[in-house]
Amino acid sequence: MVRGHIVLPLRLQANPKLCHAFMSIPAVFISIAILSCVMSVAVLGSLFQAQVPGVRLWCVASGLLVITSALLLSGTSDIVVVTASSLLVIASLLGLRGFRQFLNQRASVAWEYVAVGGILFMLVYWTFVSPHVDARSTMISGFIAYVRFHIGWSVLKYRPPGRPKYAYYFVSIAAALGAVVHAVRAISYGLGFAHETVFLEPTPLNVMFLGMAALTLPCLSVGMVLVAHDRLSDRMERLATFDDLTGVLARRAFIARAEAIAHAAAARKAVFSIAILDIDKFKRINDRYGHAAGDLALARVASLISHAVREDDVVGRIGGEEFALLLPSATKEEAGRLVDRLRAIVAASGSCVPGADVVPTLSAGVDAYCEGDTLASVMARADAALYAAKANGRNCVMVAPAVDARQWKRLPTGSSELASGNITSR
Repeated sequence: MVRGHIVLPLRLQANPKLCHAFMSIPAVFISIAILSCVMSVAVLGSLFQAQVPGVRLWCVASGLLVITSALLLSGTSDIVVVTASSLLVIASLLGLRGFRQFLNQRASVAWEYVAVGGILFMLVYWTFVSPHVDARSTMISGFIAYVRFHIGWSVLKYRPPGRPKYAYYFVSIAAALGAVVHAVRAISYGLGFAHETVFLEPTPLNVMFLGMAALTLPCLSVGMVLVAHDRLSDRMERLATFDDLTGVLARRAFIARAEAIAHAAAARKAVFSIAILDIDKFKRINDRYGHAAGDLALARVASLISHAVREDDVVGRIGGEEFALLLPSATKEEAGRLVDRLRAIVAASGSCVPGADVVPTLSAGVDAYCEGDTLASVMARADAALYAAKANGRNCVMVAPAVDARQWKRLPTGSSELASGNITSR
């Protein structure tokens, strides 16, 4: 045997056509791997500016796999084998780190670096000092099997909640299939069920392993692109759904959620209440301390409300300094008490502007859904109650009267008979 040349089984050497076919099959699979990785680099590279976590590491890993595959096509000399195998191990670890970054997990594990260092050392030893092709194959396939299993498990366990499952299941299945292929290869060579005298010897078993490994790699590459685009879709949906400054639902998303709850409540003849809340004298905060201070006030109030409401309550920002709160299964009186508790929490929260005495307060109006109501009519009555709260001195909650009544109820004490047409300023 001469190092650097592939030695074929005797039955293949005796048949030149069969020999040529087996010699070309590994090259075909390696070429497939190259094309897959090049496509991955091209597509994932277009997402650099989007700053999706893990994408840069995936691109580097795919680039290293392109170099690895190109080296293998150039020949199988000892230096090529060691270089290509080393790049394959490093690329696998970088791919795993990329998935951990994407899933917001700890990207690095110290013992993995130690393991990679040991693998690189043994690659050199089993190539130049004590040649042992089976040992190299077992070691490299075992490490790749670990990486693929870990990717599949991590993607399933840490999949973002509420996102479509398809892309993440696709990645998990592709990673698991690749892991099984490499694990079986490691066991086969490690326990002596298969044997190689030279690297990538084109035996039927080795060709089968190489083919299955090469075919699972494009699937994993496609999976990377799928989950990266799912992350971008999630961002776009969040921008359309949530207010960027306060983190609560934007107006359109709040109305859509509230309409769905209103329809469900009407079908079940259930009750729900709506509260409209407004930061008192917000324009004065903006004019005196600047818009940055106003933003701080909005963010502070939204945070306090979000943390104090019940689990099923829905909070949205429906105007500049105006918030809406939908309280399922709450009567008008119950909602009034809950909203007044929010008002007290905000009033006791202290200054929202560093170095200045700017304590935000809330005025609020509350009304409940009645049979025959629409969401718009309930919100209109709650808004009229808010105007009454503003006219009644601010920093208070007004519960709207019955539709045929004129008596406004202020919480926690006091009352005021105010027609909504007489209130002109907030």
